[in-house]
Amino acid sequence: MLAAHYLRAGQTVFLFILAGLLLLLFVKKYWVPWVMQLTLLLGAVEWIHTLVSVAQMRVELGMPWIRTAIILGAVAMFTLLSGLVFRGRALRIRYNVSSNNTGE
Repeated sequence: MLAAHYLRAGQTVFLFILAGLLLLLFVKKYWVPWVMQLTLLLGAVEWIHTLVSVAQMRVELGMPWIRTAIILGAVAMFTLLSGLVFRGRALRIRYNVSSNNTGE
């Protein structure tokens, strides 16, 4: 969804970066979950920024904004909570994540 957001905004560089990050999921290294979680956190921040910008614009134009804010807020929350997937046991095993990983 975030890649589509950037594509719509004409920011194709971010589109390609996010597509590249998807390929990173095939790399079985302990640091991959951290990169993905950081990406999802930054994605949630971008959705919040978009929420504020769109809501502010709609208020200034006298248009309804609450439904838009709820939808974008839900997308931001979904994006943020998606990072928790990488804390699950199966993915910790896949990426060889343990509490004492300090390097390779």
